[in-house]
Amino acid sequence: MKNIYYYYALSQKSPAGFAKRLCFLLERSDIGSRPLILLCIGSDRSTGDSLGPLIGHKLENTLTQRVLVYGTLKRPVHAMNLCEVLRRIAMFHPDAFVIAIDASLGSNCHVGYVTLSDTSLRPGLGVQKNLPAVGDLCITGIVNLSGDTDGLQLQSTRLSTVMELADFISSGIQLALHTYESSSITCNSR
Repeated sequence: MKNIYYYYALSQKSPAGFAKRLCFLLERSDIGSRPLILLCIGSDRSTGDSLGPLIGHKLENTLTQRVLVYGTLKRPVHAMNLCEVLRRIAMFHPDAFVIAIDASLGSNCHVGYVTLSDTSLRPGLGVQKNLPAVGDLCITGIVNLSGDTDGLQLQSTRLSTVMELADFISSGIQLALHTYESSSITCNSR
């Protein structure tokens, strides 16, 4: 459908609204018994681009066996290996439902926001990389301003902003997946 939902992570103490919407989107997607992959994209070598690997690191040992995490601080998924990782996912998990997670750049009024969308993600688009679209759903954290020097913007991003976004997103994902996988609780779209 191409809906994009925004959540201001720097002021909200709880990611409950984000988690509730993610749970609703998962239910609507009718995943069934398909494996769920969190594809956390980014590099640990750039502060702004480290959002994905930080989230993967936070989640890799906290989720159920049904949820697989690709992209961590130890094994990041980035522009240089993305196509190979996508080939591995297609080979070993051909029916997987993929949630793509990445940092993004945006306008001044959107820095610190998390986006959740029922579309695929185009990683590297903000820094003029031509990479394939990935994911059935996508989550981005807007880490800094977009401009003429996007690569430099990623390098000069405040670590505190990235960490707050990573905490918000990883907590929201944990809450959404716990709720989604629980048979006694039903999500709704409010």
